Amino acid sequence: TKTLNKKYFVRKFVLDFFFEEKQNLRFDVYNVDTRSSNISKHNDFHFFSFHVSCTLETASEEGDFLGSAGMKLWSPTLSMRLSLQDIATMQLCANKLDKKDFFGKSDPFLVFYRSNEDGTFTICHKTEVIKNTLNPVWQPFTIPVRALCNGDYDRTVKIDVYDWDRDGSHDFIGEFTTSYRELSRGQSQFNVYEVLNPKKKGKKKKYVNSGTVSHTKIRCVPNPSLILGNPAQPTSLHYMSPYQMNTYAMALKAVGEIIQDYDSDKLFPAYGFGAKLPPDGKISHAFPLNGNSEDPNCVGIEGVLEAYFQSLRTVQLYGPTNFAPVINQVARSAQDITDGSQYFVLLMITDGVISDMVQTKEAVVNASALPMSIIIVGVGPAEFDAMEELDGDDVRVSSRGRFAERDIVQFVPFRDYIDRSGNQVLSMARLAKDVLAEIPDQLLSFMKSKGIDPRPAPPASGTPSKPPLNTRI
Repeated sequence: TKTLNKKYFVRKFVLDFFFEEKQNLRFDVYNVDTRSSNISKHNDFHFFSFHVSCTLETASEEGDFLGSAGMKLWSPTLSMRLSLQDIATMQLCANKLDKKDFFGKSDPFLVFYRSNEDGTFTICHKTEVIKNTLNPVWQPFTIPVRALCNGDYDRTVKIDVYDWDRDGSHDFIGEFTTSYRELSRGQSQFNVYEVLNPKKKGKKKKYVNSGTVSHTKIRCVPNPSLILGNPAQPTSLHYMSPYQMNTYAMALKAVGEIIQDYDSDKLFPAYGFGAKLPPDGKISHAFPLNGNSEDPNCVGIEGVLEAYFQSLRTVQLYGPTNFAPVINQVARSAQDITDGSQYFVLLMITDGVISDMVQTKEAVVNASALPMSIIIVGVGPAEFDAMEELDGDDVRVSSRGRFAERDIVQFVPFRDYIDRSGNQVLSMARLAKDVLAEIPDQLLSFMKSKGIDPRPAPPASGTPSKPPLNTRI
């Protein structure tokens, strides 16, 4: 552009930001002399370089950059968009979609597309199919903000609405566009989108729309890897203080020291979820804390705590946080022993940011038929809406039309039990009392559902003819 006006030099672009690295950027400014794409054919007006060293506390820098003769080139603003690490949770519903099936209504699903710099679109998410309805309500889902809009809240997000067909030739119902900024404004009359079909609009003069889509809720939370942070830093929920236990260790010790008395061999398989493992940085959602995939057992609760602290030194905490792999891991063990001789209790301690709700609900429904209970302790300041949904006290957990046979999930937020005076022993006692309250009834409900009667009491002298009940943790 033949101008020296700096407003014409505006160019927004997104770079990957790595918290653990110092990133050096160099900018070269050229005067375009020819049509050649070869950069060496143009006059080197000047180049300058500057360094970016940013922490979570200093998310932006401003400064003037000068040429070799002291000439001011520009005063850019460098903005480190930490939103690239955030995760959005949203739920959408539709109303009065077009009827596409001859013998029914429609089987609608949504396809989300992120817009690219060149104007093309890339698919970034698909919802599940809701069968035979024109007014579907899709399950809540989570997606990294980076995947949805590359961290640019104003970038176009295109959403297509389709009618599912078994042979894969899905019928196009319509489309609409929005942006993450618009979506994040929440549920309102301004966030009701008309689903438009361009072909129908071109053919029918009285065409209005093919239905509407709105969202019932949307929430943006930090990525678990940022919430949990570096265990060496006091701001991390996993901080290994030399003076007191972190909340993860407190929850583990509080529940474990009571329930371990019901475990016959005192061997506890312990798993972590949401981390990059050495040596290649592979992400795992069910890795043994002791590093031994052949034998994940730890000796006693103290052994579990030791393995937990050791794993913090060897793995890199990383999102997303998926619950289903660990639940399925325990369920595979429980499904082999359904005669009432063993009962499994899975204790999960989490910051509450769950990324695979659909898969987790499916895993809970499947596990509800097994000799198994799930205790979830939420730590930290996160919103625990998703956890409350899994705790089926009011509404039984369901997945794909199937309801859980039993209520097997007990959830409590640890912050509700923290003693104001800072007494950790009292806090742990309060937590253990509430979190274990439902286990006896859950065990009995399984025995009754399988028609397993209590064993007769053994004779006063002698040994029992059958082994006692074992609770596996």
